[in-house]
Amino acid sequence: MKYTLTICFLLIFFNCCTVINPIRKSPFTTFHANIHNLPFDAIIVPGVPYNGKKWGDIMRYRILWSKFLFEKGYTKNIIFSGAAVHSPYIESKIMAIYSEALGIPKTNIYTEEKAEHSTENIYYSYYLAKKNGFNNIALATDPYQTNNLRKYMIKYNFDIKILPIQYDSVVIMKISEPVIDFSSAMANESYKSLENRESFFKRLRGTMGKNIPYTEEDKQRKK
Repeated sequence: MKYTLTICFLLIFFNCCTVINPIRKSPFTTFHANIHNLPFDAIIVPGVPYNGKKWGDIMRYRILWSKFLFEKGYTKNIIFSGAAVHSPYIESKIMAIYSEALGIPKTNIYTEEKAEHSTENIYYSYYLAKKNGFNNIALATDPYQTNNLRKYMIKYNFDIKILPIQYDSVVIMKISEPVIDFSSAMANESYKSLENRESFFKRLRGTMGKNIPYTEEDKQRKK
């Protein structure tokens, strides 16, 4: 029994692990399988909570990766996605402000401010992209989130390519810590964190994309 539990734990661990799971494609392989037909009209970059002091490592890597893709000509535009979810700062706006501070032109930055879960980052950003005439679209985020969202994108047949972060390209980027004015990214006075607005089970449904008001078009496109 003891060894059975240990084996089960290891199987779950390796199945969830992005880097060392041999069943899943490596970030490198996935990236190079999706860089044909460049440049992309836009990349979707999911948001990360902001603590009001400075960006965390996850946000930093996602922003620097979007900067890399933009400056290398892989994408024409960047869509940052995320509402004020776990802190009173609108995630997409904070990321946009940081990106501008790093030299990305404001005219090439778009913000999607409704999403509260990663599945919603995909859904709402996809339609924002289509609204702006962007058809060649890619998801650009860390490998772990990429693998979590892949099944959802396949299920709803979203025509979105995947460009997972290549950390060796990001860690060598030499940038100074940007100083930003985050006041314009604050939510209104009625803000309440997601934990204080929704039950655990409703948040779980949101994680699975089940709180989205899907249209008939969505349902017909769904596999």
